[in-house]
Amino acid sequence: MRRTLLFFLAAVTALASPAHARDVVIHAGALYDGSGEPARRQVSVLIRDERITDVVAGYVSPPGAEVIDLERATVLPGYIDCHVHIGAKLPSRFNATEEWLTHSDIDRAFDGATFAREMLQQGFTSVRDVGGGDDTVAVRRAIDAGKVPGPRLWVSLEPLGPTAGHGDPRSGLDASLSHPGWDNGRVDSAAEARLRVREHRRRGADLIKMMPSGGIASTGDDPRQQLMTDDEMRATVETAHALGMKVAAHTYPAGAIEAAVRAGVDSIEHGSFATAQTFAQMKERGTFLVPTLTVFDLFYATARDRPDLLAPGTAEKELANDLLPKRNLALAVKSGVRIAYGTDIGEGDHTLEFRLLIENGLSPARALLSATRDAADLLGASDRIGSLQPGHYADIVAVDGDPLADTAAFARVQFVMKGGVVYRERGAATPFPR
Repeated sequence: MRRTLLFFLAAVTALASPAHARDVVIHAGALYDGSGEPARRQVSVLIRDERITDVVAGYVSPPGAEVIDLERATVLPGYIDCHVHIGAKLPSRFNATEEWLTHSDIDRAFDGATFAREMLQQGFTSVRDVGGGDDTVAVRRAIDAGKVPGPRLWVSLEPLGPTAGHGDPRSGLDASLSHPGWDNGRVDSAAEARLRVREHRRRGADLIKMMPSGGIASTGDDPRQQLMTDDEMRATVETAHALGMKVAAHTYPAGAIEAAVRAGVDSIEHGSFATAQTFAQMKERGTFLVPTLTVFDLFYATARDRPDLLAPGTAEKELANDLLPKRNLALAVKSGVRIAYGTDIGEGDHTLEFRLLIENGLSPARALLSATRDAADLLGASDRIGSLQPGHYADIVAVDGDPLADTAAFARVQFVMKGGVVYRERGAATPFPR
């Protein structure tokens, strides 16, 4: 009986710890673990397969473990960008209308795979795409299956909004043109809102994006007007939450933001014209702000230097509004509203948002938390990403220097690990997978 019991226990142990288990230990010269605490010096991060098993003082080298020497670097949790469009090219590089009319979802999926790989090399191990289509679902599945390298990806599909709103693909085009996918985000009633949310869930969405107000980079709508009704917003949020999905709301004016907050959205994207009262309501409700300062900088420069590349009628809106979000960030910081990191770009440097946040009032420590702990909370994934602690994925970045003392260090990414797999070391991409 005793031999049988010992055999059974040995078998269970073998199943729980497979022979192919890979043990790695990272020796970190300094480590910010994503908790908001000061840096720890000379620590070891112990990893088995894709998860962290422990973080201990001193440099330890367990028998059989691969040692990764980052003793001269600062180790951080993998960065998280909560507002991307993975297939979007830089606005200064193409004509917006031509790109929209001559490229398919397949083209955008290939662009998305390329830009996702670049995001990972920049240190972003998780991102949230807020406004794509079937192409973004395909890229997410390819990353999950290990076919292409990229961050962990949360995706919404087409943003939900009204006819002639910011997300209406027909705006500015010949009215006789049509495409079978152009109505995938149309919401002109509460009933349509419920239907679209359910359709998006069926097609593979992780969250819902809606457009309560007009926008800037679109033809014919006004960014200072609320365009979705309160009923449409409530129906969107209630249906999404019932299906276990969060809701991100693109909105600029204070009134539309406050209506979206009352409807129960999880995050306000941009929030450019919010007031102190607006931010106070967001803080009270626990609604996140995702400021996306990067996109405003890029589009302002394009509107100034190459207005012919932008959609008709949008250069004027960019020049009139793109400098306001940076000025308004101080109100958000003072209010104490929770801020999650987001760039609103696909191609390009996603670390730029760190500099813009810090230059406009966010402390370096809070900027780091916006891209780690707080971003993970917004995603609903703080039990597995956003901080370096036992049980979490081994999503780890190392930079040259201390980013809280030298903020340019946020962009000096020397090492990237996602789920225990190394994608960048010594400042260069590794063969995939390492």
